[in-house]
Amino acid sequence: MPAFLAHGGGHVQAINTVKALREIGVDADFARWWDSDQKCDILHFLGRVDGFYAGFARPKGIKFVLADLLTSQGSRTKLQRMPHWFLRQFDRATNGRIIAEKFGWKTYRIADAVIALTAWERDLMVEMFGADPSRLHVVPNGVEEIFFNNPKSKIENPQSALPVPHSAIRNPQSKWLVCTATITERKRVVELAEAAVIAQTPTWIIGKPYAESDPYFIRFLDVVRRSNGIVRYEGGISDRTQMADIYKNAWGFVLLSTMESLSLSALEAAAAGCPLLLSDLPWARCTFGDQASYCPIATALRGAPILKSFYDAAPNLSPPPRPATWKEVALQLKGIYEGL
Repeated sequence: MPAFLAHGGGHVQAINTVKALREIGVDADFARWWDSDQKCDILHFLGRVDGFYAGFARPKGIKFVLADLLTSQGSRTKLQRMPHWFLRQFDRATNGRIIAEKFGWKTYRIADAVIALTAWERDLMVEMFGADPSRLHVVPNGVEEIFFNNPKSKIENPQSALPVPHSAIRNPQSKWLVCTATITERKRVVELAEAAVIAQTPTWIIGKPYAESDPYFIRFLDVVRRSNGIVRYEGGISDRTQMADIYKNAWGFVLLSTMESLSLSALEAAAAGCPLLLSDLPWARCTFGDQASYCPIATALRGAPILKSFYDAAPNLSPPPRPATWKEVALQLKGIYEGL
């Protein structure tokens, strides 16, 4: 999806991946689909694509790397994935000649390497699409170094310091929970705002809608107006330094979305040492384990006491595990490229 039509994590991932690869000496560029003279040794595709890309790349001696995001599939329950299981059985019975071709699963099987953001997505790629486990790699998204609470000590020697209490690094005058997300139904910002009003927990929501005419966005603005200052909203913030400062001073970070692959905003908040309250979904559990707090996807009324409990506990919570920097991500990718 072009960034000018729908902003989001995919765009950030692509820009930062290429930038970091260049910084460690990899000759990386964006594919110019219109340029027949562009040359490459490896075609690294972010997102799912039809297998014909790999089919055309191979005769030219080009290795094909697939990096898909299982945002929807990774957020489904086992019961919700059951119809897909039946499709997989039929796919196996027909040796992939019908289902795999029609739904684009074949790409997972013929790619020279397949990259998943989490171990959970890696397992799903095998279960749902028949990917070859020997070609699968887990490489997470990265975080810009400006977001780290203490970049030098944490990046050069991540084991050098014990976790410090949340209250030791937060400004007690900035008791805002922060949510950074696109204002859209999947991110459930209206439900979060309503829960914040019920629980009386000051919550700052940062982000933009895909379109200001979106009824969900209009409903969100109405909740903000009626919140008597409990919910703060001033739009999106593009300045990365300002966002880093907000995370470093926030009381906690909240993201109650129904679907994620690996949330970049959650990783940025984690890098700043910000306690996390996330939807109780596999991607979050897989990434942060017991070093984050979780909330079921439920009504605002049910979520309000969980939000309140998190707000009250935040000063005594230890920071989440340190995420990777984009440079560290690039080094992992370089190793995969060299292995091909």
